[in-house]
Amino acid sequence: MARNSHLPLASGLISLGFCMAFWMIGCEGTNAVDAGFQPKVDKLEQKNYVETISDTEVKFEMIAIPGGTFLMGSPAKESSRADDEGPQHPVQIRPFWMEKTETTWDEYDLYLKEKGVESPEENEKRVKEKADAITGPTKPYADETFGHGREGPRPVLCITHHAAMEYCRWLSEKTHKTYRLPTEAEWEWACRAGTTTAYSFGDDPQKLDEYAWYSKNAEEDTHPVAQKKPNPWGLYDMHGNVAEWCLDMYQKDYYSTLPADKLSLGPVKLPTKARFSQVARGGAWTDDADKLRSAARRGSEKSWIKRDPQRPQSIWWLTDAELVGFRIIRPMEEQDNLKGLRSLVTRDSPDYLDNK
Repeated sequence: MARNSHLPLASGLISLGFCMAFWMIGCEGTNAVDAGFQPKVDKLEQKNYVETISDTEVKFEMIAIPGGTFLMGSPAKESSRADDEGPQHPVQIRPFWMEKTETTWDEYDLYLKEKGVESPEENEKRVKEKADAITGPTKPYADETFGHGREGPRPVLCITHHAAMEYCRWLSEKTHKTYRLPTEAEWEWACRAGTTTAYSFGDDPQKLDEYAWYSKNAEEDTHPVAQKKPNPWGLYDMHGNVAEWCLDMYQKDYYSTLPADKLSLGPVKLPTKARFSQVARGGAWTDDADKLRSAARRGSEKSWIKRDPQRPQSIWWLTDAELVGFRIIRPMEEQDNLKGLRSLVTRDSPDYLDNK
C-alpha cells in the first residue's frame, strides 16, 4: 500500500462559545479558504551559498527559502484549473535551500562518470557487497540528451525519478550535506514565493515570455538555464524549460486526503517501489501556458518509456519524456519521515501498484 504522511498541527480552540483563530485558519471545521487564509512568510534564517563538488570545478548556487504557511493548490475560480489541484489546503513548510536553476548536465555528468555502469548486474553486485551502496545509470541505448545538447549549460532531462534520487544520494555523500528532491509542497511554496496568483509574477499568461520557455517561444527545444527572469525569491525556470521531479508519488485526489481546517506540516506522499506515477511540476518547453501555473500538477506514466527496447525496461532513462528534469533542495532540518530516504525502485519493480 502506498505510504501517505501528513502531520496536522492543532487547529482552532473553542472557549466560552467563541472560536479562537490559530494560524489564521479559524475554528475547528472551518475551511481555510472560507476563513480568508493568507500566506505567511517567516523571517529568513539562512543565507544563499555556492556548492563546489569536491575534486571538480563544477559549482551550483543554493538559494535560501524561508519557512512559512500557505494554501497549497489552486482556487476553484483560477483559469484552466484542473481537478487534481484541489481542494486547497493549508500547509506549513520548514526553511530549506533550493538550487537556483534546474540541475544541469555539468553536474549530472560527474555522477554519470563516477557511478555509471556497463550493465545492471554491476549495480546488483554493489548492493550485495554493501546494502546502502550508491548505484549508477546504465548506458543509454541512444544519445542521453536526445539531441538537446549539454552546452549553456542546459538542464538534464529524460532521467527517471529513481535516477534523480540516486544522484541526490551521491551528491550528499560527496558534499557531506543532505540533498534531495523537493516534496511537492516544498516545490509549490518555492515556486509561489509568497504569491497567491496563477504564476509567481501574476495572473497574466501574456507575461510568460519574460519568465519561461514554453510552447510559444521555445522553438521545440530546451534552453540554457537562467536565461529568463527569476521568481521573487531568485529561482530561475520554475515555470517552463523542463518540468521538475518532486519526491512524491502522484495521486489525483491526494489533496482531498489532507485537512482543509488545520495545517499539515510538511505533507508528502512517500515514494513506493513502483516505477510510476511520480509528481513532476512547473511545466516544460513542450507545454502551453496553463501547464506552467504554480499549482499545475503532472504524474509520470509508462508511456514515458514506450520506445525503450530493453527488457526489463530501464529504471534510469526515459525514452519519451524529453520534458522532465529536476532541481535539488537541502533541508535546514530534515523532517523525521524523510531521514535516510532512498529510492525503492529496482529492475523487478512493478509499473504501478494495484492501488495507484
